[in-house]
Amino acid sequence: MRKLWVALTVLLTLGLSGCGYNTLQTADEQIKASWSEVVNQYQRRADLVPNLVNTVKGFAAQEKDILLGVTNARAKVGSLQITPEVLNDPQAFGQFQKAQGELSGALSRLLVVTENYPQLKSDANFRDLQAQLEGTENRITVARNRYIQAVQAYNVTVRSFPSNLIAKYFGYGVKPNFTVENEQTIAIPPVVEFGTGATLPQTTPQGAKP
Repeated sequence: MRKLWVALTVLLTLGLSGCGYNTLQTADEQIKASWSEVVNQYQRRADLVPNLVNTVKGFAAQEKDILLGVTNARAKVGSLQITPEVLNDPQAFGQFQKAQGELSGALSRLLVVTENYPQLKSDANFRDLQAQLEGTENRITVARNRYIQAVQAYNVTVRSFPSNLIAKYFGYGVKPNFTVENEQTIAIPPVVEFGTGATLPQTTPQGAKP
């Protein structure tokens, strides 16, 4: 009887491995690791915002609407509850992406405004913060790409036969992923008309005359 149980255990182990169980485990762990890096880099960006806003305010306090927009977007990001369940909840994942996209857009508009203030652009503290922000944005892009690739590999395994049977049995479902369309729309900087306080959507290609 003991030999029979051992044989059955071996067969079951080999069957699970052959059907993609181990692949699912590996892919799931890769997603978790990639997600942690995404969250870390987004948090790094959020941590830069207060100093950036205060520095800009010292030279361009009249741009209160832009500054308030960045502050509010950062507060919205900070109010999100980032738990592991987000990875399995398309609605919560979408809210996370939307909030981060709004902060990206707000920061883009802030940097457009700073172009009108030479003294601000020459300030050492501002230059340092801007460099840190640019570096963080690059790291966010890298982290997001790694996460996207990890989710794609995992989702293919979850949907493919026969690993889809194992995935269903053990409760592994398709995970939501980043999309670029909505965030690109949010991040389009406006055309700022200095002196009037008005902002207009940018409808002409960059470098073209409106």
